[in-house]
Amino acid sequence: MKIASLFSGAGGLDIGFELAGFDIAWANEYDKSIWGTFEYNFPETTLDRRSITEIDSRDIPFIDGIVGGPPCQSWSEAGARRGIDDRRGQLFFEYVRILRDKKPLFFLAENVSGMLFLKNRDALNYIISLFKELDYNVSYYLLNSMNYGTPQSRERLIIVGYRSDTNKIFYPPKPDNKLVTLADTIWDLRDNAKPALAKNKTNGKDLAIPNHEYFIGGFSTIYMSRNRVKNWNEQSFTIQASGRHAPIHPQAPKMELVGKDKRVFVACQEHLYRRLSVRECARIQTFPDSYIFKYENLDDGYKMVGNAVPVEFARQLAAQIYNDLKEFLGKDTINIAAKDDIRNKNLNDAWYQLTY
Repeated sequence: MKIASLFSGAGGLDIGFELAGFDIAWANEYDKSIWGTFEYNFPETTLDRRSITEIDSRDIPFIDGIVGGPPCQSWSEAGARRGIDDRRGQLFFEYVRILRDKKPLFFLAENVSGMLFLKNRDALNYIISLFKELDYNVSYYLLNSMNYGTPQSRERLIIVGYRSDTNKIFYPPKPDNKLVTLADTIWDLRDNAKPALAKNKTNGKDLAIPNHEYFIGGFSTIYMSRNRVKNWNEQSFTIQASGRHAPIHPQAPKMELVGKDKRVFVACQEHLYRRLSVRECARIQTFPDSYIFKYENLDDGYKMVGNAVPVEFARQLAAQIYNDLKEFLGKDTINIAAKDDIRNKNLNDAWYQLTY
């Protein structure tokens, strides 16, 4: 039940799969600000720090599956949405290249809902067609993690492929109708958070619980144009990959609308408007408190948490895959991949001419 993790980030998807019974045998992450966090929390996993463009598929050990979400900035609803024309969007092709070479039983790719925009539809269809050409039964779904034990609204595109010889097709697990609230998640952390040090450096050991520190500094005009407070009995806004844009703690009253696209903090209660701490955001992303984030600057902590797949969401997806494929997992399928080695080698030049 070994898997390889591509574009691993801080490991939200990975720990979800681990909790479902998979072994993270090998992982790849190019961002050096994340290495310390991943290696601390996955000491038994081989972490390859190179760019995925430099990795030969033969460097990856035998695996039953591949998981990962290529960088999503170029597909984001909030970004420029350059999609497949952006170099980061083209990293999908590296994912496909390794999938082609390794031929695992399954793959899971996760990305932002922006991939479903009409302007990106042709690119998405092309990517799906590449997966299908590799002889996988492919299905994709827009899922909201709020329906899978996560206390936030967070829509993500999930693409799953099962190798065609399994005769299986992925269907997502049944949504859970019980919504988890902020009170359920972070109530016990309400009184012991610490502000960051100057320039948003970490407090380090001066914390009641690791990473329970929050970003300090002013709020942007864009931030102040909308309400960024959820009550205790509500679910969080989507956790962002930025301390500056972290949601406000639910102890604060809702912001007041005073004009078109202009809100203010309630008078005499400004002291209640602090951002959620890194640990509170991690709780909302359903990371266990034992999962420690390593950073010197708080924004790196928020970035790792905000870019992650919610752990419980990942665990439920992984459990579905495990149940679908348990009769196949762990079997030696390396010969299926090996028989195409020569053909794949000859196709390399043509592949890069096609995709780049």
